[in-house]
Amino acid sequence: GRDGFYKGKVADLIVAEMKRGGGIITHEDLEKYQPVIRKPVIGNYRGYEIISMGPPSSGGVCLIELLNILENFDLKKYGHNSSYTIHYLIEAMKRVYADRAEYLGDPDFVEIPLDKLLSKEYAKEIASQIDTFFATPSSKIVRSVSPPQDGIHTTHYSVVDKWGNVVSVTTTINSYFGSMVVVDGAGFFLNNEMDDFSAKPGVPNQFGLLGNKANSIQPGKRMLSSMTPTIVLKNGKPFLVLGSPGGSTIITSVLQVILNIIDFEMNIQEAVDAPRVHHQWYPDEVYYEKRGLPLDVIENLKKRGHKLVERHGFQGEVQAILIDENGIKYGAADPRGYGFAMGY
Repeated sequence: GRDGFYKGKVADLIVAEMKRGGGIITHEDLEKYQPVIRKPVIGNYRGYEIISMGPPSSGGVCLIELLNILENFDLKKYGHNSSYTIHYLIEAMKRVYADRAEYLGDPDFVEIPLDKLLSKEYAKEIASQIDTFFATPSSKIVRSVSPPQDGIHTTHYSVVDKWGNVVSVTTTINSYFGSMVVVDGAGFFLNNEMDDFSAKPGVPNQFGLLGNKANSIQPGKRMLSSMTPTIVLKNGKPFLVLGSPGGSTIITSVLQVILNIIDFEMNIQEAVDAPRVHHQWYPDEVYYEKRGLPLDVIENLKKRGHKLVERHGFQGEVQAILIDENGIKYGAADPRGYGFAMGY
């Protein structure tokens, strides 16, 4: 149980490693740590119920806000990864990541306007600000964060059992190999989750994400993450279970898989495999995967004022399960990573 890690031999090994490396975590710090059960955030997209992780993860709030905004556009009519569809995606992403930087943090320490951020009315207001033909510069999407210009060593798994229970789990040590320190005698890495705090408002973390006072460092406070473990219900029954690693691209990866299934009627593997784009407000750049967009779409987006950057690394690594109306389960592992789908 909990005491097997936060007390006793393992705790002794952690504290000893801290002393060797000049760290500051003590036995008292470990003993004081308590897990907190949080309520999920719940939304609705074109009749599907969306259940995802609430603060101190930004994932669920941002996902539902994005879906609420995009519900105002007929994406199916525009087509998958057309210049219109991607333009609306980018413009929605900019505004939602700006809200992420401004409002989100540990709800035990900051007041988060959840009702506003998750409301259809607020989303409709944002959608009305999106120009159909031209990109809005990030500098024009005003928040109190001053621009200059989470984790990549993250694991996600989705599970459905024979009784119909569904689980979507994301866990992380943040960067590759966390802090790159192994606890001697225990065999696990120490995380570097402190980077997910806003050490200084307006200064980006390793993923280029900006933050404000809502995510500032305080004793006992939990840092803001982008983890987005999600369950989608259709007619009140589990339909889709998914999530992803990928730092700041987690949210947009999960978003696009959901859109691919609901709006573009792809099967689960097609939805996971399909090329993705990403924008996070700052830097004001659209990241797209290598060979992920046709040349004519790239040129059209540039004419609208978007700055596009081809990304050679992976953009999310979604692991998903879809349950059809007959109860048949379809698993999909993202070819971008090393996961796999299996059933027994």
